[in-house]
Amino acid sequence: MVDAFKKKLLRNRQRVLILLLVAFLFGMVLAEIESTIHRTSGTALHEILESTRNPAIEELLAEMTPEEKIGQMFMACCYSGTPSTKTVNCYHLGSVLLFGNSFQKNNPETLQKKLQNLSREAEIPPLIAVDEEGGSVVRVSSNKSYRRTPFKAPRKLYANGGLSAILEETHEKNKLLRGIGIHLNLAPVCDISTNPKDFMYARSLGENAEITSEFVSETVKACREDGIGCSLKHFPGYGNVVDTHTGTAVDRRSLQELQTKDLLPFAAGIEAGAPSVLISHNIVTAIDKKNPASLSAAMHRLLREDLKFQGVIITDDLSMGALSNDSKGLDDAVAAILAGSDLLCSGDYKAQYKAVCKAYEAGLISEQRLDQSVRRILCWKAELGLIDTTETTKEER
Repeated sequence: MVDAFKKKLLRNRQRVLILLLVAFLFGMVLAEIESTIHRTSGTALHEILESTRNPAIEELLAEMTPEEKIGQMFMACCYSGTPSTKTVNCYHLGSVLLFGNSFQKNNPETLQKKLQNLSREAEIPPLIAVDEEGGSVVRVSSNKSYRRTPFKAPRKLYANGGLSAILEETHEKNKLLRGIGIHLNLAPVCDISTNPKDFMYARSLGENAEITSEFVSETVKACREDGIGCSLKHFPGYGNVVDTHTGTAVDRRSLQELQTKDLLPFAAGIEAGAPSVLISHNIVTAIDKKNPASLSAAMHRLLREDLKFQGVIITDDLSMGALSNDSKGLDDAVAAILAGSDLLCSGDYKAQYKAVCKAYEAGLISEQRLDQSVRRILCWKAELGLIDTTETTKEER
């Protein structure tokens, strides 16, 4: 009886050992499978990214000089009027931002011809941009030769007719801008503000995060439908900080508040296919205690990695008062590139272009870093029809 019991116990122990061994081996197999999946996924993702690159854009990019690439990364603020082709080609400008003077000095037909000539004579046609939000920011429609009355603020349209009223006016706005020859409207405003004392109050929708997110998403879809560029601004949300045009603005809200409120409209716009995001100069202490958002690598990582944005990041005007040019001794344009920005909006573009060229020559900025941004910009131009991707060589251009 005892011998039989011992034999049975031994058999049970053997079964347990076998089961443990099988479990161990199975675990190793699963680990190897999982590792293989991760390796394969990484390779597959890399291959997908490579395969989706436009060969014509890659050829164009390969033929460009570093100076041409640097110029493509500038959006020149043209405060006094429409820029000349000579200026655009001298600095290889990737974009020009028009202000009120361009529309006050020209009727629609005259300006259209100027912009057509500019696009035709430029080495690479620039993105022609404007701020036409509606309400207090109406560079175009404030002139009666372009529209009988200025476009209304989204908050007023929403209060009187809901989202459908906003979208109706958005389509009309897009038609007007495209007819003139403008490719990009720096809108919609994604900032959430319900306090009349806030600087951004009049320009915001004035509703909660959920409603603002729907407004942003549908506006982006309308712009894509109409074939005009748009930009989500002012990332990561202005909150109740002061005007960054005149001085430093510090946002001390918690990360949780940003995640559950201010970032939601941007996430909605990105999900809807927004091609660009305009990043503010606010210092948001929950993300970066020292650097303005436009010069913060941590803020750019939030946008790229957490929100999965792959489009063009545009800085707010680098000549604004919120920047003190003390970014570890770097020019603000250089600091913005190193942080991760693609398109540098600036009224001081001539001086800052030279500063970036010097930084490149000194090895502070690599050509690979330039290529990352210029590739995004050129692809966006191709999408908007500014670049004929069947003609890529300099001789053909």
